[in-house]
Amino acid sequence: MRIKRDTPLVREACLSRAEELAPDVHPAYSTYLGAAYVADSIQVLRAMPDESVDLVMTSPPYALKRKKDYGNPSDDEYFAWFLPFAVEIRRVLKSTGSFVLNIGGAWNSGMPTRSLYHFEIPKRLAGLFHLAQEFYWLSLARLPTPAEWVTVRRVRVKDAVEMCWWFSKTPYPKADNRRILRPYSASMLTLLEHGYKAKLRPSGHDISDKFQKNNNGSIPPNFLVINNTESNSYYLRRCAAENMKPHPARFPRRLPEFFIRFLTNPGDVVVDPFAGSNVTGEAAEMLNRRWLAIEHDPEYVKASRFRFEKPVERDLGFGSQEVPGKLGTGETRRMPE
Repeated sequence: MRIKRDTPLVREACLSRAEELAPDVHPAYSTYLGAAYVADSIQVLRAMPDESVDLVMTSPPYALKRKKDYGNPSDDEYFAWFLPFAVEIRRVLKSTGSFVLNIGGAWNSGMPTRSLYHFEIPKRLAGLFHLAQEFYWLSLARLPTPAEWVTVRRVRVKDAVEMCWWFSKTPYPKADNRRILRPYSASMLTLLEHGYKAKLRPSGHDISDKFQKNNNGSIPPNFLVINNTESNSYYLRRCAAENMKPHPARFPRRLPEFFIRFLTNPGDVVVDPFAGSNVTGEAAEMLNRRWLAIEHDPEYVKASRFRFEKPVERDLGFGSQEVPGKLGTGETRRMPE
């Protein structure tokens, strides 16, 4: 792979043996922190050095019964299709690294019953990864589907939850939930202000006086309520202006942002091998992480560049301040804390 050498990501995280594999491949575009490629992601992953990545955050095509424009394997062939990617993902992960897989469920053809393929994935990957934790992503704004069983026959409720499986290479990946604390509720703020009598609760939990310590927020659960309601973003407006079809299966930026905050530090490397419209890259850029996005469809990659036309909104809430930069420049820099 002949890769453009003028981005920090490539200089610091790319491979020595890459040129042997695809000598004509170049980044479609690059920023100060990352690069996007139109390529077969298995080739790019195989070209990367061992233990060079801190987080793989991705959402591959789901095993849907109805074929989509972006392509999707069936549920009975899904694991055989995905296994080569999983093997390479494990190899490139650092021992402290994580692999977060967002995957949706599927319905059995012609029946109001569910396929089990997305629950089989962690069991089938047990020989490669540890399952650090499972997360449930709820999008309340999702349309009521499948229509046949939900809105026509009325025998099911709408399917609005997807899995995010958090895998790790070792039992102790890098993680810090202090980076993803949520604001305290009004009742907790009252408790902190007025105090609480330490006692044994009827449930058997011993609530000590340490419960009154202000930790600057509450620890979130593994149930993520993030609506996917993008309708007038800069990305969509630019797609419309250029008469380009936006990627039809985008997850909201808050989803990769949550895991990038939780599982990586500024300057770490984040990879999305099924990048689509490159929401993961946008989130990584915002959070001052280096990133690499791989997508086989050139039109999706071309449109994903719109996400980086304007200065990315930099995160200012986690200790360091940053000055926005422009696409392909070295203007982004960290300021003293």
